[in-house]
Amino acid sequence: MPAQTRATAAPLHFFNTASPEDAVHTLLTCLHSARWAHRLAAHRPYPDVPALLAAADEASYDLIPQDLTEALAAESLPALPTGTYAAAGTALRAAHAAYESRFGHVFVICLDGIPEGECLDHVLTAIRSRLANDPEDERVTTAEELRRLARQRLRHALGARGAA
Repeated sequence: MPAQTRATAAPLHFFNTASPEDAVHTLLTCLHSARWAHRLAAHRPYPDVPALLAAADEASYDLIPQDLTEALAAESLPALPTGTYAAAGTALRAAHAAYESRFGHVFVICLDGIPEGECLDHVLTAIRSRLANDPEDERVTTAEELRRLARQRLRHALGARGAA
């Protein structure tokens, strides 16, 4: 069995065999959309992690505006390196306030793959750029960022289960 398959088999098995309530609870920590979580939990078992991630992507593409509203209500500012908010708090608070005023929800962005030292610049650049979007374009961008966040969190949740 390849190393990647061995490393993810136990967490996936745990997810596949968990009670429906436990599976939904785990999924809600990845993306707070009840419809998304119930859909993924109902289609278990998944043969491998890529299949689960593909199903998560597919389910996230089907999110309706109410699902996005539900998911966004549970989001907070992206996690940045310690001390970042204190160091650049004014600029970030102003950009976030402008974004929330324009679109009516918190700014979400997936920072997966962004080096820690570049996170603040990446967030500020993205929030300022996305302020120029019209509401429908931003809804599409926000849904894509939520999808990416859900994938990242789902991979982490499966990895964390395996380490426990």
